[in-house]
Amino acid sequence: MTDASPKLEGTPLIPPSSTDHPLYDQVVEACRGVYDPEIPVNIYDLGLIYTIDISPENAVNVTMTLTAPGCPVAGEMPGWVAEAIEPLAGVKQVDVDMVFEPPWGMDMMSDEARLELGFM
Repeated sequence: MTDASPKLEGTPLIPPSSTDHPLYDQVVEACRGVYDPEIPVNIYDLGLIYTIDISPENAVNVTMTLTAPGCPVAGEMPGWVAEAIEPLAGVKQVDVDMVFEPPWGMDMMSDEARLELGFM
């Protein structure tokens, strides 16, 4: 049986973020201000933000997921993320894409999130 959607060898499941962009740290901090209402940890430390891609023109594209596809705030969460980032000085536009591949797992949480939730 063959896979109908072949993956290129070495293609990352989660594309890298623009960590060297001057706005990157501010965007991360803005994401840390957004919380999943059911979990008392911000979405960045939960590992729900997969990629923060910032263009040379300061357009921000965030790829994120949810702890589960049936999350009650699935329709609202991307808007919350965009609203947190849009006010940052220099940001031209924000697009937030929701993906469910690869699926989120507890191993994606930061050590701080694990400690907060009692997993350490």
